[in-house]
Amino acid sequence: MDNGWQASANAWIADMGEEGDFGRRYVLDRVMLQRALARAPRTALDVGCGEGRFCRMLKQHGIEVAGVDPTQELIEAARARDTDTVYLDGIAERLPFHNHTFDLVISYLSLIGIPNIEEAIPEMARVLVPGGTLLIANLNGFNTACCDTGWIKDGAGRRIYYPIDNYLEERSMWVAYRGIRVRNHHRPISAYMRILLDARLRLSYFDEPLPSADAPIEKAANYRRVPWFLVMEWVKPTLVVD
Repeated sequence: MDNGWQASANAWIADMGEEGDFGRRYVLDRVMLQRALARAPRTALDVGCGEGRFCRMLKQHGIEVAGVDPTQELIEAARARDTDTVYLDGIAERLPFHNHTFDLVISYLSLIGIPNIEEAIPEMARVLVPGGTLLIANLNGFNTACCDTGWIKDGAGRRIYYPIDNYLEERSMWVAYRGIRVRNHHRPISAYMRILLDARLRLSYFDEPLPSADAPIEKAANYRRVPWFLVMEWVKPTLVVD
């Protein structure tokens, strides 16, 4: 099934640059990096690594990083920017790594693009070492239940409200912005929580982060009005009892 990423790869690479888009630069990077470093991991896997920006950020802190992504153009861009890191073309539902390989697994805004999270999340748990951490940033389910319309505006273009409907109905939709057109998946938060709990992971951190103090004020205000992102940290038990 076409997800739009191959056709959108060049636009995505240009849009990300090294600093990332607004959401990453001013909302998520700070908390994601802080949580990623909190347990001093030696090894990390970025699932849906794209052009490798967050992998490069982690490497700056001495972490041995690998990245996997299903879009060949993005993997090639990651390799070109970071020649001594392993970047593999692959899907989250079948990760090309052995059991218990990584101290840290990251899904940085990638779950919304994965068709089968019922397989992908257990795969992420599988490659974690016991005691390892799965760190997730995702679009909030209340955000993706917006009926594909985005903000409702008045005649002067002012944002009035952000509509939410059919929240419990899982579905895919096409989203387009700044030359990028990709398929995302709406799921209620409970769908993610159920699969993560079934994978026998333990929730150790949850947040809906606000924009940082240095964010442009006008744009930051929009991110304070609606539930935009969530960040979760899940720990794999050191001992699993059947």
